[in-house]
Amino acid sequence: MATVVVKRPKLSLAEKLYLPALLGGLRITLGHAIRILRGRTKVTMQYPEERWDSHMPEHYRGAPALVTDEHGRERCVACQLCEFICPPRAITIKPEEIPSDDPWAKVEKRPRAFDIDMIRCIYCGMCEEVCPEQAIFLRKDYAITGLTRGEMVHDKSKLYQIGGVRKGLVNKWNPLK
Repeated sequence: MATVVVKRPKLSLAEKLYLPALLGGLRITLGHAIRILRGRTKVTMQYPEERWDSHMPEHYRGAPALVTDEHGRERCVACQLCEFICPPRAITIKPEEIPSDDPWAKVEKRPRAFDIDMIRCIYCGMCEEVCPEQAIFLRKDYAITGLTRGEMVHDKSKLYQIGGVRKGLVNKWNPLK
């Protein structure tokens, strides 16, 4: 096995003292400070008054929420695919059977409880992709706050409240299926 010796370059006195690197960094810092003082560069956003909403990219994935159809019926059939595919296990679904006297008893299941732990959620979008009824969507909202861990677990009613209404064909309510 051959040994390779790499010769170190000879440094000048200024390079040994890191003087060119210090002066270069100082020049960049002073340039930024002068631009800020002249008002050419905006540094901070006044958050509650100014928001990123108008600048959100089309591909942005925010927090998941449940949606209803245009008639106010829930789209979710409690198939639990979103629960199974969720990498951090943030989704918990407890299904229940629809009573036989209901006109939509053919669907068989609906979610009795549907919880999403927003602290655990990594906003990957896999739940939205796997949903056969398009019942779960990722919102463009990035301000998800709470004072306790309990407030960060969104239950079914909160998910429907923030999700809103989606129009379109829902296989669950299709009488021909």
